[in-house]
Amino acid sequence: MPASERVPEVGLSAGTAALTDGELTVRGQVRDASNAVLYCETVHEGRTLNCVYKPVAGERPLWDFPDGTLAQREVAAYLVSEATGWGLVPPTVLRDGPYGEGMVQLWIEAEPDDGALLALTEDTEPAAGWKAVVEAEVADGRTALLVHADDQRLRRLAVLDAVINNADRKGGHLLPAAGGRLYGIDHGVTFHTEDKLRTLLWGWAGEPLPAEAVTVLAGLGAALDGDLGERLKALITTAETDAVKARVGRLLETGLHPAPGGQWPSIPWPPV
Repeated sequence: MPASERVPEVGLSAGTAALTDGELTVRGQVRDASNAVLYCETVHEGRTLNCVYKPVAGERPLWDFPDGTLAQREVAAYLVSEATGWGLVPPTVLRDGPYGEGMVQLWIEAEPDDGALLALTEDTEPAAGWKAVVEAEVADGRTALLVHADDQRLRRLAVLDAVINNADRKGGHLLPAAGGRLYGIDHGVTFHTEDKLRTLLWGWAGEPLPAEAVTVLAGLGAALDGDLGERLKALITTAETDAVKARVGRLLETGLHPAPGGQWPSIPWPPV
């Protein structure tokens, strides 16, 4: 079924409509990606946007995710992000392109982070304003503490990742942008029915969710029972959509950030 028939365009922003309907031209390739990632331009009604195009044909098979589904999962992550109102994922659509159907996402020009989000420290405890993640081995057999900023933007991403069951929240998937915005990208390995949360944002594990997150999760639960749930079922399976609802329910029931489950490695590798 064509992408335009699978994903309703209700509520799409002008920028997302340009991604959906614009003339897509490949300008280059992102070389260090595990799957095919093409840097493109899309031109629509006189407007040119830079974007990323990940064709389904360029997806490498994974042992634990169905083949040819990563692009749909990226779009599903965008829809959930938009439903939170936090705008954590760049506008993302599913459409046909020069190499067949794929995910097209607005290109975000990252700002220098200057170590403001993630860092390694030789201290045994995190400094004020930082949260400990894990003790890591570095050069010459030495160890260092991996920390992330105690930052509201990262905390929102941690909540989103818990909802979508993100199996790959690496440091390189965090994009600080103009105006103090922070985006998360690369959401192809998400929405599995089994607990696969792997992230560098464990600093709040076991801590109470902030009131803002509880309010957002309650609204998300209602949306999943309505239009959002129907839109997700066009991209992921019914069982996976039900699992999203269950994860939201557990977060609301416990009122806590989740902790590593122990069944899978909790830190993505490589972590950058």
